[in-house]
Amino acid sequence: SGLESGMTVSFHHHLRNGDAVVEQVLAAAEALGIRNLTLAPSSLGDEADCVAGFIRRGVVSRLHTSGVRGEVGKAISRGEIEAPVVIRSHGGRARAVEEGSLRIDVAFLAAPACDRLGNMTGSAGKAACGSLGYAIHDARYAGRVVAVTDNLVPYPLAPRISIPQYLVDHVAVVDSIGDPSKIATGATRISRDPVQLRIAELAFGLIRASGFLKEGCSFQTGGGGPSLAAARYVRDYMRERGIRGSYGIGGITGFMADMLRDGLFEALFDVQSFDAAVTSSMAENPRHMEADVSCYANPFNRGCLVNDLDVVVLAALDVDTDFNVDVLTGHDGVLRGASGGHSDTAAGAKLAVITVPSMRNGVPSVRDRVQTVVTPGETIDAVVTERGIAINPRREDLASAARAAGLPVKDIRDLKAEIERVTGVPDEVEFADDIVGIVEYRDGTIIDSIRRVV
Repeated sequence: SGLESGMTVSFHHHLRNGDAVVEQVLAAAEALGIRNLTLAPSSLGDEADCVAGFIRRGVVSRLHTSGVRGEVGKAISRGEIEAPVVIRSHGGRARAVEEGSLRIDVAFLAAPACDRLGNMTGSAGKAACGSLGYAIHDARYAGRVVAVTDNLVPYPLAPRISIPQYLVDHVAVVDSIGDPSKIATGATRISRDPVQLRIAELAFGLIRASGFLKEGCSFQTGGGGPSLAAARYVRDYMRERGIRGSYGIGGITGFMADMLRDGLFEALFDVQSFDAAVTSSMAENPRHMEADVSCYANPFNRGCLVNDLDVVVLAALDVDTDFNVDVLTGHDGVLRGASGGHSDTAAGAKLAVITVPSMRNGVPSVRDRVQTVVTPGETIDAVVTERGIAINPRREDLASAARAAGLPVKDIRDLKAEIERVTGVPDEVEFADDIVGIVEYRDGTIIDSIRRVV
């Protein structure tokens, strides 16, 4: 691959918590004496705890990513990395790679199925993960591309090719690229928690009152928690009224694949698949289409999918009284989340709904100011908690429709005060002056910084 010290390497995160390629590649680099790498994956999950060790040993000195969790998040929050981590949304990363502000020297792309010339797909093999939407983009723009596979198939790979051979420089065969059973990690289970179900009920009520659930609508929801429960209400409503939507997008769950199968959407655009049911749907249904991340959310291309989105339901760690959203740092200031497509979809959708419990472990989720602004409040239309719905003052039309539907609409400051009467006001986190992270908005502007936790 020509990998040398100081270069930038990328990986995709389609195998999510089952990924085994990042550790294998970094271990091989360390064995070769390669150091000071810039690590630029599409995201890092809990499976990447090993990266913290590579940071401490100097193999990795810089990090550009969408998500930071686990031991890596703790290490960065304590200031253990040489340079501040750069956080980008999925669309922001695609923009940065295309414009050249993030240059990838070598992309190591896990391939669940690959032939000898490098044609790849995520829809087959023992580690099938569905869409390769992030990997497709890296294959187009990286200086060198290495397909890493545990399933070398006869040439030519058929019938579905996600990444064609002319984009691939090398094929490396390993024993295992990962464990596909860890892709879902709870993301596809509808919650039975009464608080989350109440949030889902209110979120659906708001979506229904908005008037966007009609013929030809487009929709995205996150996996797990109240988001998926809200999607169930949406499905039942569309089915009862014979509504056929235009498309669903994003990280696709088996639930969304079932809605496509049942004729509730014309098509799905799949950037990332969240479970095995999605993989089989994409392989068998021509209306379940693989989409690369630039098509999904790059704000500077000729027309990304999120810009045509009607409704998105999103989660949050915290929100503040200006409707800013933090999905990166918890109340203790430690990195434990991901920007993902959060700010991309919120900016593009006609209705962006945040679902969040009013408190977690006795700590309020509505604050005067979030620790880290990831998604600016001007792009958020409503915050839904089990205690009521706060609607952005910019959307008086939505507030009027919600009140007319009998929904419990509250001023966000009143909602915050109500929660704090139960939890009390939390103590402020103590930070040092040095910066350990920079948050880029999707257009490349710096929206916030992250300081070292004392």
